[in-house]
Amino acid sequence: MNIEEYRNFCLALPGVTEGFPFGPETIVFKVMNKMFALTNIETYDFVNLKCDPERAIMLREEYDGISPGWHMNKVHWNSVKTSADVDDELLKELIRHSYELIVESLPKKRKEELKLLS
Repeated sequence: MNIEEYRNFCLALPGVTEGFPFGPETIVFKVMNKMFALTNIETYDFVNLKCDPERAIMLREEYDGISPGWHMNKVHWNSVKTSADVDDELLKELIRHSYELIVESLPKKRKEELKLLS
C-alpha cells in the first residue's frame, strides 16, 4: 500500500479528518478529534496505529515489521513498517482496528454524532 492508498483508506472511514498537528511532514488521521493513525508523508516507512495491548504483543512477536509505537505509548500503539512482512490486507485490518478502538472509547453523545456523519 502506497501513501495515497493509505490516505484514501483512512479518509474513507466514517467521520475521519486529516491534519498536520506535529508539523508539515506528519499526517495524522482522527475520528471525532481523536487520533488513530499517523505517518511521515516524506518517508512513509511506517505507520503508527493504536492496538489492543494483548493483541499488540502478539503481533510484535509474529511480525518483524511490527514494533512498539515510535514516540507513542508502547502499550497501546504499534509501529507497522510499510516495507516489511505486513501485507496490505493486514495493514488495512490494523487501521480499522485502530479506528474501532477509538470509536468504542467515545462517549455516547460523540458516538451518536458519528452515526449522523455516516
